Amino acid sequence: MTAPPEVAPAACLPSGTVPAGLAAIVLTWLTGLMMDQDPVLLAPALFLPGLLVVMRLVQRHYPHGRFGAANTITLMRMSLAAALLAAVVTGPVTGWTVAGIAAVSLALDGVDGFLARRQGLCSDFGARFDMEVDAALALILALHALRGGPVGAEILVLGIMRYLFVGASHLLPWLAEPLYPSWRRKAICVLQIATLIALQPPVLSEDMGIILARIAAAALIWSFLRDILWLRAHR
Repeated sequence: MTAPPEVAPAACLPSGTVPAGLAAIVLTWLTGLMMDQDPVLLAPALFLPGLLVVMRLVQRHYPHGRFGAANTITLMRMSLAAALLAAVVTGPVTGWTVAGIAAVSLALDGVDGFLARRQGLCSDFGARFDMEVDAALALILALHALRGGPVGAEILVLGIMRYLFVGASHLLPWLAEPLYPSWRRKAICVLQIATLIALQPPVLSEDMGIILARIAAAALIWSFLRDILWLRAHR
């Protein structure tokens, strides 16, 4: 008798994906309630399309049979970003609340990579997922800072650099080649997010806020330029 064909792991969702997705939807809703969002279902509505995209990408690109704690944490961070995005749409939210939620997300960002290595579930998908959540959080926080902080439109530099880089890679395909691992890149990402968090509550003077934002923007631009020059030299 011929054995039935083996189903490739990528053909089905890894175990834990659906429960993690449902938990993230609930977290998005609860975070929206905490921020007194009206309508309160806007945050889950913004999160759901992203969740569906993630689940589709998991099916196609994730090599493991378990979703894992690291990806679950990244999904929770994505849900917090969705709640913060809803706050941009619905109206003013206190800077302390935005800063607190973003600080939780930043703290969790230091955990997911450790858990992925400990559970033996590292993957290119997980690294890319984490990076895109960081980029989305930065853009959303930049919009919050522009709306209620002391800085002007130049703060958007801290939110759009990743997207400009991706857009340029469609014109110059060598920009899409893999980069070497870099602690410099990780440190500047932390500086970028931490600066955007610091700009949320009304504790910095206008001059101090502008100086801090410009320092972070200069460091971010320098980091991207270093990577671009390296990719150009190794294309």
